[in-house]
Amino acid sequence: MTTRMALLLLASSLLASVSAASQEPLARPFAFDVQGHRGGRGNAIENTLPAFAWGLIDGATTLELDNGVTKDGVVVVWHDEEIVAAKCQDTGPAFLADPTFPYVGKFIANLTLAQVKTLDCGSQRQDNFPFQLTYPATRISTMQEVFDFVECADPDHLIRWNIESKIDPAFPDRTRSVETFVNSQHALFAASPYRHSITYQSFDWRSLIAMKDLDPSVVTSALVEYDTTLMVGDAPSPWLAGLNLQNFSGSSLGERVASAAHHINATILSSSAYDSPRSMTTRDMVDRAHQLGMLVKPWTVNRLEIAEDLIRWGVDGIITDYPNVIRRWVQQQGLQVAPKYPKRRVLSCLERHSYNR
Repeated sequence: MTTRMALLLLASSLLASVSAASQEPLARPFAFDVQGHRGGRGNAIENTLPAFAWGLIDGATTLELDNGVTKDGVVVVWHDEEIVAAKCQDTGPAFLADPTFPYVGKFIANLTLAQVKTLDCGSQRQDNFPFQLTYPATRISTMQEVFDFVECADPDHLIRWNIESKIDPAFPDRTRSVETFVNSQHALFAASPYRHSITYQSFDWRSLIAMKDLDPSVVTSALVEYDTTLMVGDAPSPWLAGLNLQNFSGSSLGERVASAAHHINATILSSSAYDSPRSMTTRDMVDRAHQLGMLVKPWTVNRLEIAEDLIRWGVDGIITDYPNVIRRWVQQQGLQVAPKYPKRRVLSCLERHSYNR
């Protein structure tokens, strides 16, 4: 067994041995957790096999991604509830005279997998990411297809995962239900060789509670941004599973959010940390979360001056669109980083698993 494999297996065993239900703090992995957001959307078209390939090549510790569920109940890897024209193009109907065609502009929950699979979601570089590699004719992948591709490049099952359910409690008709998401995703997770290295995250805390009820061993991460903490009139935010933050201890919003995340047995608090006064991550939030035995892994960090603050506050990981840059910077700070995967092997697996089918 190589040194690389031995160290990563040790880290994985430490993570797997933790009982999330008991709220014991997770053991820190040997490598700082650099997460490739949507695979690493600054470098390649988001949430696609090519994005995950470059996340592996660039040495991400964790692949972060999003899940939707199609009309026929298949878990797919995509961020948006709706197929937006800025990211995807129609290529033709799934069958002759399909009344649902065109599919751009429709919700994934109202499309079958066959319909989703016709879309070209790799040809359009996003304006905010001028160095993003495009891969024309790239199809949206199922979660199982992503697992299969990564397993080809990672036969020792050492990569870690952070998988988000895209559910909107404010507009429940736009996605499948919490029950459908949780049951469908858990079935895939439980059958995967990666089952012990998956974190389940969501802004909709109802899904985190439901996943814990189904399987207390699943590591959950409570996503939060400023807008998801806001009351609706006199009612609590629909994103927080009915919890009223005013009922939790803390002198600041960040401290109360940490207390609420602990209340739902989240192992990780994942708060916004972008360049905005509405950013949620603060030193007092990090301190409170650590006092309660949780880890803190903010998103989406694309500026090094923000990363510098986060490291100084003691965060446990960083979710970024540029895992190659953050990994290099983390290494410069004297922190351990995960090894990179062999480029030739990863690209060979990418070709073998046909991202455009």
